[in-house]
Amino acid sequence: MAQRDSILRVDLTAETVRSERVPEPWLRTYVGGKGLGARYLYDELEPGTDPFDEANVLLVLVGPLTGFLPGEQRAVVVTKSPLTGTFLDSYAGGTMAGRLAGSLGEHVGLLVTGRAARPVFLSVADGDVTLEAADDCWGLDARETDDRFPDAAVACIGPAGENRVAYATIATDGGEHHAGRGGAGAVMGAKRLKAIVARDGPPEPTDRLCELRERYEAAFADDDTGRWHAASETLETVDVANEVGVLPTRGWQEGRFEGAADVGIEAAKDAARERERADDPVPGGFRVESDDGESVPRGATPTVLGAGLGIDDFDAVATLGSLCDRLAMDVISSGNAVAWAIRASEEGLLERDRSFGDETAARELLEEIATRETPVGDALAEGVAAAATEYGGAELIPSVKGMALPAYDPRGAAAMALAYATSDRGACHRRARPVEVEAVTGDAWTVDERVAAVVEEQNRRAILWSLIADDFFGDALVDLGAAWLSAVGREYDPADLERAGERIWTLVRLFNVREGFSRADDDLPEVLTKPLEGGPNDGRAVDREAFEAMLDRYYEVRGWDSDGRPTAETLERLGLEDVLEDRS
Repeated sequence: MAQRDSILRVDLTAETVRSERVPEPWLRTYVGGKGLGARYLYDELEPGTDPFDEANVLLVLVGPLTGFLPGEQRAVVVTKSPLTGTFLDSYAGGTMAGRLAGSLGEHVGLLVTGRAARPVFLSVADGDVTLEAADDCWGLDARETDDRFPDAAVACIGPAGENRVAYATIATDGGEHHAGRGGAGAVMGAKRLKAIVARDGPPEPTDRLCELRERYEAAFADDDTGRWHAASETLETVDVANEVGVLPTRGWQEGRFEGAADVGIEAAKDAARERERADDPVPGGFRVESDDGESVPRGATPTVLGAGLGIDDFDAVATLGSLCDRLAMDVISSGNAVAWAIRASEEGLLERDRSFGDETAARELLEEIATRETPVGDALAEGVAAAATEYGGAELIPSVKGMALPAYDPRGAAAMALAYATSDRGACHRRARPVEVEAVTGDAWTVDERVAAVVEEQNRRAILWSLIADDFFGDALVDLGAAWLSAVGREYDPADLERAGERIWTLVRLFNVREGFSRADDDLPEVLTKPLEGGPNDGRAVDREAFEAMLDRYYEVRGWDSDGRPTAETLERLGLEDVLEDRS
């Protein structure tokens, strides 16, 4: 099997494409995916570059195991985020990742710079790229764009990306999957890049890879995570979060939603069974009908568009989710934007009255955000933190580094507060989710245990996202993928990979520090110091003094100074001295 050892450099301004070798030490040190993307972004991007400047770098990468691992095949998009100004890595599943891996040949992915003179798409086949006109696709939504390429796999932007909404996504499979949080779709829009089209089929696995896949699939099917995922994927998140009292409800005012059962897993299964006219159990990933066509609801949809907006009608929630999919806008940021507008209306900060539970008003505002056709929609297109700067109401919806918080309220889980605050791309529940254990163990964890849980999972995710492994199947990779890497001719032991995860997390921190981020940004908004209402965590809030002590300990464990900068000793231990030397 040929090694992926090159990258395709695409300059949209000059309309040129060239293949170049990836520096060999980078392949070993950063593995692929997130790690390799971080190294390229740090090396290629001048500090302070505006995310919408044509000089911003957009990397679309497959991992060394893309197309082979069980679970959802994924590709990663790496760039500087227009929402947060931080490093951004965002992952999309579906058919695109495998077909892109097959279309790239010996290349790890695309490195895109510049800005096209007119809308274009990139056609990838036989290890090469061609630029083609996309004028007739500009203005189409994600589904319509996907339909233009019936014999290929497509990663595209919708109206939100074209209008540079700061949390626009890159949609695959017509909007069933998204490289979602942080606004990579807006970067594509600024570059006038409508789509990336993969023409070839997935790569063919070797016999050894087939044997590994069969063995690991069987093990995953018997694993607790595997059984849960087969039954509901992430849809059960709303039910679990509601039960333990950390479900963000009505704009983060409460921890429980009385309508959770009407928008959660059983409601979704009922809707799917009705569509199929069958009594059999419905597996995870099922489709339901919405007013906008088929929808594949996942955990974020009932969380932020249901509980978050006080909407207890499953069909209405599915329709709002489908709308976000077509517009290619991040569901979490979009739902929080609508919730902010409702709360701002209640506080008298906005002239137009809006209320929780009003699906029609939510739909109208989502469309206003994607088109930027109204002043409020235009302001919210920059994110809730930016809108609060213009209108007031910074205390209404919590955000970290400009990114609105997602699925779990950290007032009921102190380690989750630390995970949000230290997440490298802004508030993210995927970098580390200790809430899944902490919420049921109560206050039994010590500060050291909370810090260790966050650090360990951040490092683990950094290496799994460099492979690029499915989030859930990744739990089955107890050796961090060493056996799989060996099957494609790359030898590591688990300790090497564990250290690589820490190295990659620290490299991203170096990027963010260079962009001006510090301890002041590893913070939580004041709204989280206000007590939750209702549920088992009634009256609980983030203790500011305890949080600061936990952050101090986190920096100590990381080997960073008191302002959150990696020390010289840490860089030497992780072999990162050359990163600073290469930029000097």
